[in-house]
Amino acid sequence: MGHTRGMNRFYADLAPWWPLISNPEEYRGDAFLYECTLREAVRGELSSLLELGCGGGNNAGHFSDELDLCLVDRSPSMLEVAGARRPDARCVAGDMRTLRLDERFDAVFVHDAIAYMITEPDLLAALKTVAHHLRPGGAALVVPDAITEQFRPSSEHGGGDGEGRSARYLSWTTDPDPQDTEVRISLTFVLRKDGEDDQVVSETHRWGLFPRATWLRLFAEAGLHAEELVVDPDRADPRYGNLMFLARRRPTL
Repeated sequence: MGHTRGMNRFYADLAPWWPLISNPEEYRGDAFLYECTLREAVRGELSSLLELGCGGGNNAGHFSDELDLCLVDRSPSMLEVAGARRPDARCVAGDMRTLRLDERFDAVFVHDAIAYMITEPDLLAALKTVAHHLRPGGAALVVPDAITEQFRPSSEHGGGDGEGRSARYLSWTTDPDPQDTEVRISLTFVLRKDGEDDQVVSETHRWGLFPRATWLRLFAEAGLHAEELVVDPDRADPRYGNLMFLARRRPTL
């Protein structure tokens, strides 16, 4: 998923808990919207899709079966979870800032993993990866959790139950220094297996936060023409924005 992945257990030994921490069924509607947006952008000519920072595959699991999917993530543990959700997909371990596959795709999709790009050079590198993997006429959809103009500090909790085990989490998102390009997410997980003591894990993640103008400038520097799509204006969760970026390769790239 991103920049600090090697430092967080959430993307390593805790990865198998991901489907209980974040229910895959809650992604169905959004995944449908993302795929429809890309299909419209490429005029229906969508047969191959690259997802950068796929995490546990919660979006990919709802994409159409006929798509040739390539799922990329820095975490081999999360790729195992994604592969179980979408066994027909190719799974590739790689960093969205440096990945260079020898192929082009009809569409490239980047969800909230883009939040782990915490500096402008990181974000530019990721957007150049997007541009590199788009075929002529292809389209990319980048969906950040928030941009600077939309961000609000917040907290949330959730989790779920599975066969013989349960998980609960609490997250607290704040911006300790509004002058920089980072926000802080403090996470606590309570993990329970039948017949065992509860395991409590706390860790802090850093996410990037950039204003709209920076996003559009970096898209252009990466060789992409991006437009903003405003969706779901009544979204209840104040932590998230309602903005997506739809991008295409510039003709000179």
